[in-house]
Amino acid sequence: MAGHSKWKNIQKRKNAQDAKRGKIFMKLAKDIYVAAREGGADPETNSALRLVIEKAKGANMPNENIDRAIQKAAGNQDGSSYEEITYEGYGPSGVAVMVECVTDNKNRTASNVRTAFHKNGGSLGENGCVSFLFERKGFMTIDRAEHQIDEDELMLDVLEAGGEELQTEEDHYVVLTEPERFEGVKTTLESNYPISSAEVTMLPKTYAEADDQAVEKLEKLIDILEDDDDVQEVYTNWRS
Repeated sequence: MAGHSKWKNIQKRKNAQDAKRGKIFMKLAKDIYVAAREGGADPETNSALRLVIEKAKGANMPNENIDRAIQKAAGNQDGSSYEEITYEGYGPSGVAVMVECVTDNKNRTASNVRTAFHKNGGSLGENGCVSFLFERKGFMTIDRAEHQIDEDELMLDVLEAGGEELQTEEDHYVVLTEPERFEGVKTTLESNYPISSAEVTMLPKTYAEADDQAVEKLEKLIDILEDDDDVQEVYTNWRS
């Protein structure tokens, strides 16, 4: 019985991992679809598509899934019509929350997002109510825990490549860029440095604190939103 129980636990974890992987692939497929629809199906001439394909490959998304998403955008094979929508609001303790979605059903998405906020101590606001608290930046991390890196040399390389700022954390460096320079800086740096993550994202200009009572609700709000199939990204200015 013990062996049977162990197998059931292993299978349960595997099923959970497969489900999580499936959700990640679905979200990436939507990103690929939108990028290809808006900028064309050729990654050589569409930098947004090229970047999301790199992200998908980094997540081990099969090539056929990537190709299928591009083909759908080019020929709209399944009749889908996705659009991007951003919701803004406040979570517990007044923490700013931005929710980027890609959906084929705005009513469903709006209802799900509104319910998530309402049930977890937050409230949706008008467009622009919190977006001014964030700025879009290219964001890269370079591992320093297992690599010997001369910080002064890295700083010079970042600036020469067109980067904006280098920040030093305990186990990694953070490189910030303007979004339009992100790809060029990444290409230049990755030939000499161990880049562990790279994306264009929304970073807070200022941070908010959450009191102890609000943390649980805030974490639940973020978890529910991130688990929604229509939600691509959740940004907050919470200093956790």
